[in-house]
Amino acid sequence: MKTVLDRFLEYIRVDTTSDESSSNYPSTPAQLELGKRLVLELQQLGLHDACQDEYGYVTATIPANRKGGPVLGLVSHLDTSDAVSGTNIQPRLVKYTGGDIALNESLTMKAEDFPFLENFIGKTLVVTDGATLLGADDKSGVAEIVTLAERLMQPNAPAHGKIRIAFTPDEEISGGTRYFDVKKFGADLAFTVDGGLLGELEYENFNAATATIEIEGRSIHPGAAKGKMVNACVLACELQALLPSREQPAFTDGYEGFFHLLSVQGNVEHCTMKIALREHDAAKFQAQKDWLLNSAEEINRRWGCPAITVAIKDQYFNMRSVIDQHMEVVEAAKSAFEACGVTPKVQPIRGGTDGARLSFAGLPCPNLSTGGANFHSRYECIPVEDMECMVDVLTALAGQLSGKECI
Repeated sequence: MKTVLDRFLEYIRVDTTSDESSSNYPSTPAQLELGKRLVLELQQLGLHDACQDEYGYVTATIPANRKGGPVLGLVSHLDTSDAVSGTNIQPRLVKYTGGDIALNESLTMKAEDFPFLENFIGKTLVVTDGATLLGADDKSGVAEIVTLAERLMQPNAPAHGKIRIAFTPDEEISGGTRYFDVKKFGADLAFTVDGGLLGELEYENFNAATATIEIEGRSIHPGAAKGKMVNACVLACELQALLPSREQPAFTDGYEGFFHLLSVQGNVEHCTMKIALREHDAAKFQAQKDWLLNSAEEINRRWGCPAITVAIKDQYFNMRSVIDQHMEVVEAAKSAFEACGVTPKVQPIRGGTDGARLSFAGLPCPNLSTGGANFHSRYECIPVEDMECMVDVLTALAGQLSGKECI
């Protein structure tokens, strides 16, 4: 039998970085490649209905060995973030005894910067070589689910009901459930396995939108520009300056929202800005949109021309309003963690998951930890022991739900 570590190291060899600029779905072909490998692996484990559809979704069924109970869904995503390169990942195993971890000659993961490392003392960490991300988001989740499948397909497997598995593409660019057929999937409740540190249990996420700001300037020779030039780059700076200076990712935590300047590209004549808006509270989320629109109008008035236009596109919404009606799902997850000696840490997601959209589509879907940390970065890491523990947690969850009334 393969270990969860074996699978994880195998999956991260495939560069599945998603591409927001692509018009294809999935956005990158390597996601299809990894999906095909997973279908073959699942079929070899005995999940004979494992398949990949035309959109790249991989689905499969772990048959029940006990009658009754709801159909449990487990979901992870195939793609990795483009925040840091995912090409030619070179993982390294470190038996962590405390202190800093040198990733390469010029990059060190410092214990003072990442206090959670103290909880990893005595564990074996998978770390990067400092040149790429690791891909634990979310190939650790994929590895944990597939390892669970192998365990539950054994003749002496623990009691469990029917379990549906799904691996989705393009989650990192908010496209993970674009073509997902909830009815066909056939689960009564589900969990994404896409969280961070062991024990994290999340059923609140950001409301999210992306604002695309187009700024039309007017270029005139600088020597004759008085009263004529409108510098699009200057207007971009003025707009950013009008946003709340402390409502940025670097200064916020917990339930605090933010404006995140994603990119600025342009010159005197034209500039494009992209700003991410994030808030847990719906009223505050709308206030963010209003603030940005009003700020743009203020600059247009200041310059006496309609130079700035703002287009805001909603991406996903806070699933709490759905999960509040199905808190027994959360309680089941808490019990599964506790059965494995893990204290559940209920907290808001400072981001989004496929589970948010699935919840609004009628499939209650909180998020479970994978064990990883520092996602989307060169400092990404995950303890081997915590991946193994998550397989036990998923086993306990499947066992607790089997034989119960349908939730």
